[in-house]
Amino acid sequence: MTLSTTILPGTTSTGDRGSESVRAVRRSAATPAARAALPHKARGAISAPQGRFASELREAADDGWGGSAEPVAELETVVIEQRARSIVQKNDSPDLPFDLSINPYQGCEHGCIYCYARPSYGYLELSAGLDFESRIFAKINAAELLREELARPGYRASPIALGANTDCYQPAERRYGITRAVIEVLAECEHPLTLITKSALVERDLDLLAPMAAKNLAKVFVTVTTLDVDLARRLEPRAASPQRRLDTIRALASAGVPVGVMLAPVIPALNDKSIEEVFEAAAAAGAAGAGYQLLRLPHELKTLFRDWLAIHYPLRAEHVMGVLRQIRGGRDNDSHFGTRMTGSGTYAELIAKRFEIACRRFGLNGADRGRGARRELDCTRFQPPLAGGQMTLF
Repeated sequence: MTLSTTILPGTTSTGDRGSESVRAVRRSAATPAARAALPHKARGAISAPQGRFASELREAADDGWGGSAEPVAELETVVIEQRARSIVQKNDSPDLPFDLSINPYQGCEHGCIYCYARPSYGYLELSAGLDFESRIFAKINAAELLREELARPGYRASPIALGANTDCYQPAERRYGITRAVIEVLAECEHPLTLITKSALVERDLDLLAPMAAKNLAKVFVTVTTLDVDLARRLEPRAASPQRRLDTIRALASAGVPVGVMLAPVIPALNDKSIEEVFEAAAAAGAAGAGYQLLRLPHELKTLFRDWLAIHYPLRAEHVMGVLRQIRGGRDNDSHFGTRMTGSGTYAELIAKRFEIACRRFGLNGADRGRGARRELDCTRFQPPLAGGQMTLF
């Protein structure tokens, strides 16, 4: 099934502003694939480079016809309905705060250029660039599979994280309602859940989340990377605006849902200056907890992010990558447990200290207002579903 989405109006933003010399820097710093393309409106990735497992190799070539001056066609989003074989994923990573997760969608239309899930499209022989944000797989049988999993003999309840890989409230959810169906099953079974999103659509499901929160079965984190609207528009072109996300935090807190703010990722020389102002604004909106992660660049994401920097922030690109290499042991990425989320070295220590001070200053993660966001969810209320979706009477 195809879902056509409206391309947001406006022209491509210029980043480090304007002269012909700056545009020349962009062209020289970007990869050949990016130089052969222009940014699509309301898309994060500049191009669609092949995945690392592609069976064929293709290279962009200049044919002399000045392709860079040609208008860029609007790129529609295609949603592919998929009947998954399993839905609950087990996690044994020691630096992630959950054991089980569900991702109702594969790919994400929000188009966040920094998304560490992008390289997963390599396994599908699709691009981690434009394919990831324009070819979305919707797992239409997610609720059915979840019910089967919860009914298995010997299943032991542990909080299930929604949206840990791709946003469970991305635009396709408005049409398909897969995330809501999953939450309905969890609510019926009194099974605890956590979710993270940067979408205001989560407010639609307050009728489910608020009663679950009252039983200590639900908590939500909202990602806010910056309050700078221009930067947010380039980083996360189809996500809610920073102010709208703060409004979402306020709505969740007002409904009694424990809510925290996640500043992820922290990107040197781009949004690292926003740490204190984001946490202050989130705390004022009602956030009780907070977290952060430093930018990760696994596999194809390294090239995608470099191309994005070359187009949007050419004069800062080398500085950004230089600091990233400092916190990643001289590499663009560090996949080791314990350091991949927070980095190492002086810069990483400074960010950690600023985070600690900001949380203390604004009452986040504390023993008072942070209690709701930090306390363990209740797994003792879980009741497995019966055949046919019926629950026990007593």
